[in-house]
Amino acid sequence: MKDTENKLQKLLDESFNNFNLSQGALVKANVMNIGKKWVTLDIGFKSDGLVSVDEFKDVTNKVLVSEGDEVEVILDALDDGFGEIRLSREKARKQETWEIIENSFNNGTYLQGKVVHKVKGGFTVFIDVIKAFLPGSLIDPKGGKDYPDLTGQVLEFKVMKFDKKRTNIVLSRKAVLQEQNSEERDRLLEIIKEGEKIEGTVKNLTDYGAFVDLGGLDGLLHITDISWKRVAHPKEMLNVGEKMEFMVLSFDKEKMRVSLGLKQLSDDPWQDIEKKYHVGQIIECTVAQTTEYGCFVKLDENIEGLVHITDLDWKNKNINPASILDKGDKVSVKIMDIDLEERKVSLSRKHTISNPWKEFEDKHNVGDILEKLKIKSVTDFGIFVELEGGIDGLIHHSEIETSEQKVEELFKPEDEITVSISAMDSERERISLSLVS
Repeated sequence: MKDTENKLQKLLDESFNNFNLSQGALVKANVMNIGKKWVTLDIGFKSDGLVSVDEFKDVTNKVLVSEGDEVEVILDALDDGFGEIRLSREKARKQETWEIIENSFNNGTYLQGKVVHKVKGGFTVFIDVIKAFLPGSLIDPKGGKDYPDLTGQVLEFKVMKFDKKRTNIVLSRKAVLQEQNSEERDRLLEIIKEGEKIEGTVKNLTDYGAFVDLGGLDGLLHITDISWKRVAHPKEMLNVGEKMEFMVLSFDKEKMRVSLGLKQLSDDPWQDIEKKYHVGQIIECTVAQTTEYGCFVKLDENIEGLVHITDLDWKNKNINPASILDKGDKVSVKIMDIDLEERKVSLSRKHTISNPWKEFEDKHNVGDILEKLKIKSVTDFGIFVELEGGIDGLIHHSEIETSEQKVEELFKPEDEITVSISAMDSERERISLSLVS
């Protein structure tokens, strides 16, 4: 037990030593929950941060992340005046988008942007969260002043001018249309049909998916359409230059946009999940990935479930998953919930073993006197005492009569004391104690 405590404390110390607490720092965060208005992020600090879900949407208003993903955010403030951490995904995205725009300019590749409104001489276009300018002369291959109103449309552009210092980006829709008017592309447009297979080559990988060269026209394979199982990044499943078959999910001939799917080429494993698994079932799985908030395990090849950190161990809710489990380890878990709509399976490791809190409650009664118990730690709000079964009991400060001396001065870790049981709640994993003089 002592070795485990020392190991955990060492991991916590290393975590905080490596954590950059300075304002404006770029930090990595894990997506814990995606709500209707807020995304909850874990940055490895004492409290979680909330960021508006709008900061995670692309130009098509689609949320770009999933629970369990790792993203980068800017640390605006550790305390915003209300005791909350203030984070910004938008500021981090600006840094990432500038790099994407620069690479597109250097490589001559297309960028997707949303035309937001008409201005003098053209349109304002947003490439993710960066504003750019589309001149009227670079809208249509036909030229002229009577160019169409593109407001509200999401289109592909080429970067014609790039100056980050002056925040000056000039785009061209005309160049894209000219390239798309080739004979090869015209032939391809005639054979592309929704719901049918098509062969393509992986051209580029991004955080949100992959661009596939279909032979003169690029198709987008969104990260959620790569596999039925959770994919943190397309590079886990795809390689640039790889040639393979895809399913055409949608095709907009007017906008020259093709959406592709890879997982649709195989049966949906979630359709029959309730035939194979049920709540309360205990199964042996393989650990797929450990995170700061729990670990993902494979139920089968295409379905993963999450064992939250609070369901790993009865005795330590804040244990680091990586300290007890590694990728590839075999672990027994109990199915706690199956959410077909959200495609989530909640698992528990601790519920496959006996509950020491329940065992203690069954063995003792309120009022029992326990002698020669060792103090585990002294905190601002009470004294934690080590009980049988490796669990802790708490003597709250309000239960301790002291003189002018502080509790920390009167009691030290490893001291032996006698206590009585004040209350027991095995469901909440709490045992309240009182000091016996």
